[in-house]
Amino acid sequence: MPAPSIPAPTFIESASNALVKELRRLAHDSTGYRKAGRVWVEGEHLCSAALARGQRPALAVFSESFWPQAPAEYRQAATKNVVLADALWAAITALESPAHLGFVLELAHGQSLVPDAPTVVLDRLQDAGNVGSIVRSAAAFGFTQIAAVRGTAALWSPKVLRAGMGAHFALRVVEGLDAAALIESLRLPLLVTSSHQGDWLHRATLPWPCAWVLGHEGQGVSPALEQAASQRIRIMQPGGEESLNVAAAAAICLHASAAAAA
Repeated sequence: MPAPSIPAPTFIESASNALVKELRRLAHDSTGYRKAGRVWVEGEHLCSAALARGQRPALAVFSESFWPQAPAEYRQAATKNVVLADALWAAITALESPAHLGFVLELAHGQSLVPDAPTVVLDRLQDAGNVGSIVRSAAAFGFTQIAAVRGTAALWSPKVLRAGMGAHFALRVVEGLDAAALIESLRLPLLVTSSHQGDWLHRATLPWPCAWVLGHEGQGVSPALEQAASQRIRIMQPGGEESLNVAAAAAICLHASAAAAA
């Protein structure tokens, strides 16, 4: 069977090129993907993760210095290859150490929730690092869906993507949800995290599948979601700290669910 052909690259040297301007917006505007319907994925790790999960990029972009040595898997990944002058790449990248490789991926529009899929609900979380870390934990511990309530950090922003380390491509990601509609859509027991009330996690009987609800870093879970909860769960902290970082708490809770389901 012959090897897949490598599309001949288009070389771009002008900063006024329309594609260059679009890539700069996608790389630096945290919500730019929503209007464009496309997302910028930069670096070999994220690009490899996308390919491993069956993603087919609309466009593969290389720096001029990297193109001659780029592995065939990247050159053959898209139907169109673009090579940018190194000076242009430096103007586009949002990374301190430019990666010299990126994909443009088309985003699926109008995704709806799968009612019975093991789910992590993000309730207005603000920090991109926290959100990306939770996405990564969700994929690691067998959850298949992320449901983000309106007001949560943009899930496909460059910072969240980098913190997620490729986990996005293993999950169904639905954002911009209304809390009431989410409660109506999910046919799963909701488990909410709490720092001061509820069952101790290490003693609780955890249902599977379920939906863990993780609340705003300062305000916690919204009243509507808390009232809809089947269980309130807290984590024992013998060291006496007032509360855990939400991403750390998420990893503990999601691991406990995975262990209970095993």
